[in-house]
Amino acid sequence: MTVAAVGVHVLDTHVLGIESIPAGSEGQLVETIRMSPAGTAGGTAVVLARLGAEVRSYGAVGTDPVGDTLLALLAREGVAVDGLVRKAEAQTSASVLPVRPNGDRPAWHCIGANGAFTLDDLPADLLDGVTHLHLGGPEFLGGEAAGQLLGRARAAGVTTSVDVLAPGDAAMLAWIADALPHTDFLLPNDEQVLGFTGAATLAEGAQALLERGVGCVAVTQGAKGALVATASGAVEVPAFPIEVVDTTGCGDAFSAGFLRGLSLGLAPAEAAGLGCATAAQVAQGLGTDAGSYDLAAVQELAASR
Repeated sequence: MTVAAVGVHVLDTHVLGIESIPAGSEGQLVETIRMSPAGTAGGTAVVLARLGAEVRSYGAVGTDPVGDTLLALLAREGVAVDGLVRKAEAQTSASVLPVRPNGDRPAWHCIGANGAFTLDDLPADLLDGVTHLHLGGPEFLGGEAAGQLLGRARAAGVTTSVDVLAPGDAAMLAWIADALPHTDFLLPNDEQVLGFTGAATLAEGAQALLERGVGCVAVTQGAKGALVATASGAVEVPAFPIEVVDTTGCGDAFSAGFLRGLSLGLAPAEAAGLGCATAAQVAQGLGTDAGSYDLAAVQELAASR
C-alpha cells in the first residue's frame, strides 16, 4: 500500500490532566505536555505508516519552528515529507489540547498554512506509484478543486478516500459536493453525517451520502464504534472496551486502520473492525503517535472479539 496523504497537517500540543483553566495569571502543574503530528491528512499518515504502508505527505506548512517540529515528527514515523511545501506568509497549523481526566479535549486551533494550500502546490508526479490517495480536509481546497484531484486519481486507477475536518452542516456539504462522486470511501463522524444531511438516523444519513455518489461511507461513532454503509446496506461495528487516556486522533486512527484493512483484502465491515482496533490503541495514549502499536498489534486486538 503506497499512500499519498494530501491536505491538512497540524502540530498538536497535548496538556494532560486539565480540570480547569487557572484564574488570572496563575499557573498549574500538569502531568504531561507533549507534541504530536495530527490533522485529517497528517494524523492518518502517521498511523498508516505505523501499520506498514508507504506514506507520502502533501500539504502546506509554515517556515517557522512549528513547521520544523512537525516535519521532524512525521519523518521520524517514516512518512516522506518532501511533498509538504513551506509557506513563508503563514504559520504552521497548530492546536493546543487540554485533556481532561475522562479523555475529553477541547481545543484552541490555528488554521495557518492549511488555508493557503492549493492544487498548484502538488507535484506533477503526485500519483506515480501510488495505490491510494487520501484527502484530508477537502473543504480547504473547495469541492471543485477536490473533485479534480480525486477524479484524476481515480482515472489513474488509484483508490480514493476523503475525511472532512469541518463540522457538518448543509452548506458545507454543498461546498464539497463536487468531490463526492469521485470518493470511493468517505470517512466522517456521526455528527457530520447528521449535520450534512439532516437525517433522523445515522443509517439514513449515510444512505443520503451514498446517493451523492460516494462508494462507501464509514462513520465513526465515538465509544459506540462505527457504522459502514454501502449499496448493500449498513452494518454496525462495535468499539473495543478500553481505558481512555486521550481521544485526540481517534478518527484519524480509525481511517488509517480501515484503509489499511481494505488494502489487505478485508471487506468494509471487517476493515472497520481493524479501524476500531487502531483507534483503541491510540485512545490509550496521548496523541496519534503515542505508544508502539503496529499492524500485528491491531490485528491481534481485532481478532480478540
